[in-house]
Formats: sequence, C-alpha cells, structure tokens
Amino acid sequence: MSENLSAFAYLLASICFIMSLRGLSSPVTARRGNLFGMIGMVIAIVTTLAAPGVLSYWIILLGMLIGAGIGTFIAMKIKMTALPELVAAFHSLVGLAAVFVAAAAFYEPAAYGIGTAGHITLGSLVEMSIGTVIGAITFTGSIVAFGKLQGFLGGSPVTFTGQHALNALLALVLLGLVYWFCSSESVTLFWVIVLLSCVMGVLIIIPIGGADMPVVISMLNSYSGWAACGIGFTLSNPALIITGALVGSSGAILSYVMCKGMNRSFFNVILGGFGAESGGSAAGADGDKTVRRGSADDAAFIMKNAGSVIIVPGYGMAVAQAQHALREMCDLLKAEGIKVTYAIHPVAGRMPGHMNVLLAEANVPYDDVLELEQVNRDFSSTDVAFVIGANDVTNPVAKTDPESPIYGMPILDVENAGTVLFVKRSLSPGYAGVDNVLFYRDNTMMLFDDAKKMCEDIVNALQAM
Repeated sequence: MSENLSAFAYLLASICFIMSLRGLSSPVTARRGNLFGMIGMVIAIVTTLAAPGVLSYWIILLGMLIGAGIGTFIAMKIKMTALPELVAAFHSLVGLAAVFVAAAAFYEPAAYGIGTAGHITLGSLVEMSIGTVIGAITFTGSIVAFGKLQGFLGGSPVTFTGQHALNALLALVLLGLVYWFCSSESVTLFWVIVLLSCVMGVLIIIPIGGADMPVVISMLNSYSGWAACGIGFTLSNPALIITGALVGSSGAILSYVMCKGMNRSFFNVILGGFGAESGGSAAGADGDKTVRRGSADDAAFIMKNAGSVIIVPGYGMAVAQAQHALREMCDLLKAEGIKVTYAIHPVAGRMPGHMNVLLAEANVPYDDVLELEQVNRDFSSTDVAFVIGANDVTNPVAKTDPESPIYGMPILDVENAGTVLFVKRSLSPGYAGVDNVLFYRDNTMMLFDDAKKMCEDIVNALQAM
C-alpha cells in the first residue's frame, strides 16, 4: 500500500472513531456509535497489515487470535457489575503496551526508522520517555484501582505524612531523569524511569477513596489515551496518534465534568488527592436510631396508590441484576396510570454510564431516564421515590455535614419525596463508608432484601391486588 493511500485510510479510520464517540454520547445512537468504532478499527488494522514494513503475518495473526480469544471469553463471562474492574484492567494493559513499545523502539531503533542504537533522534527519545512515563503510571495506577474496586485493597484513602511532598519530589526526579536519559540514552536510566513511574502510579491512586473511584476510572481512561498517543508518535502511526488524543482528551473532559458534578477539584483528583481532606465522618450507625421496616406488600400498596414514582437505581441493582424485574414492576405501575421515571446520578454505580447501560439492557425507554439536573426538582412533587441500592448518591449529609467525605457532592434529593422506599440488604454504609441518614427519616421505609427478589415480590403483590 502506498504512503498516500495508507494516510487516507488512517484518516478514514479516524473519522469513524470520531463518529463513534459522537454516537456513544446518547443511548439512542449508541449502537450506531459502536458500529462506526468497529468499522474504523477494521480499516486501521487492514491498513497496518498492508504496510510494507510488516515482516511476519503469522506472528501478528497469532497474536490477534490470542487477544481476540481472550477478549471474547472475557466479554461472555464478565458480569455487568464488574465492568468498572474490567475497564481498569484493560487500562493497565494499554499502559503496559506503551512501555513495551517504547522498550522495543529503544532496543531496536532501526526497525522503527528513528536512528540506530546509541544514536536515536532527540525527538524520538522525548516521545519515548513521555510514553513510558504515562504508560507505567497508567499500568500500576490501574492495577491499584482494580484492587480497590474488586475489594482486594481497601476502598478508603491511604495517606501518610509528606505524601504530597513525596509525589512532587518524585515528579521532579522523573523530569530530571528524562532529561538525562535523552542526552545519554542509558539503558539503566530507561528502566529506572519505568520503575519510578510505576511507583508514582501507585502513589497517585492510593490516596483516592471509594467515592471518587468513578472519576479515577475516567482519569485512567484519559491516561491510557495519552499513552496510546505516545505509542503512535513512536510508531509514526497517525491513526494511533489521533485515536489516542481522542481518548485522552475525551477522558480528561469527562473527568472534569464528573469532578464538577461531584464538587471535587479536578487537579485534586489528577494529582492524587492533593489538598483532599484527610479526616471526615465515616460509617457507623447510631445504635439509638430506628428505622421503619416494610414488606413487598407494603411497597406494592403504597406505589399502586401513588400518582408518580421516581426510580433511583444504584450499585445494589447492578449486583442483584434486578433491572429486568424492576422494569416489569414499573410496567405494571404504568399500566395503572402511574407516572414512572428513572433518576440517574452521574456517578451512580462505580462507573459513568453504568446505570444507563443496565437500564438499556432491560429495554427501559430512553425518554423515561432522566439525569440529576433534569429530575431533582421533581422529587418534592413526587409521591414515592423507590431507591434500589443507591446509597452514597442519595445521602443528605453531602449537603449538611462539612466533615463528611462526600460533603459538597450533588445528590438526588429523594428525601423530598412523599415516601422513600429504600431497597437494601442491611443498614451498612455505601462505598464511601458513610452512614446514610436517609434510612432514619420518618418518610423512609426500608425494604431489607436482595434487590431482585424484592422487585419480583412487589411484582407478585401488584398482580395479586
């Protein structure tokens, strides 16, 4: 394939990726967005395989088959509740790939057309260094995020005295080492940079608590994009440069929007919790508090006699895979002439868009799904708020307790509804480790059970009425 034709094909692939991002911005066009993404990827792969520098198709095809096999297996086996962990794991692979590509280019520069061993062009050394640093940080940072989400590591922030000073010192040391490496092309320095970048990836993520984990996933998505962009410069691949820049910039924008939505400082999260409050009230229900318990029959009776119901899905719904039973319950309520809508918090679950995907899987109409800004004022005029596992994003202390780790985060004002039905297994705190005072309000009825079983029981009760 000629150079001009290759450049045109890469441009076409890049346009497809842009159209894919555009399509994924709405549930209505998400399928079309995925289709554009797949077409773009096929064009990019075919163009790369047609490049004259390819030495062995068998090795490439073998690698693609292994990767595709692993990806297919994971896609078929992974639970919807584990999507955040899956994304974090994939981000770590992108970061590791960036390090490997940089290492390969460093040891065999002639194969990449960037010079010879010991005489690599300065521009390539700088690109290589940046890609290595970002890739290594992404690799270990994603592993820590995976561990926190999976429960291998505690979800609470890990802080120590002088942590931010250490991070700043490490950043300066890395900057100096990169400058030294570019002037010396030392093999030892290259691996020291990799090692220190890996350490920095750990130090950046450990001070971030569970409540901010959705932002971390988005931020790591941005990091992985910039790492891929660095790989693109090293390989002189325009499609990879453009795609990496798209992922990096879109991830950064999403992180900024989420930080704004959670009343968090963008630089606070990006720099690893710099300036974050180390204290704050945490979990621990007051033993003197009492809650009002209810049953599926109670919930069915209350909702059947309501004029409007707002459903607030959260991680509990995802864990129980209750979205289908929930939709069946809502269909029965609609059949009774009751207005039913769904309220989605920007960080409900543990990943942006997590609830939207689950509701789409259950064929919930898109028009019924409303964002926080669209629905929050409706709670005060709503008869029933049906909360299904959404703990932190409904906790009123975010508005009243400056010592709380979630203080300042916009929440869904379910407390203003006439009656709050809260489905939960127990009174345990949410992922942020904060007790929810909503449980003890006079207008709250706790429905203790597995979310899916509770919805199914309510469906049976509604059908029996």
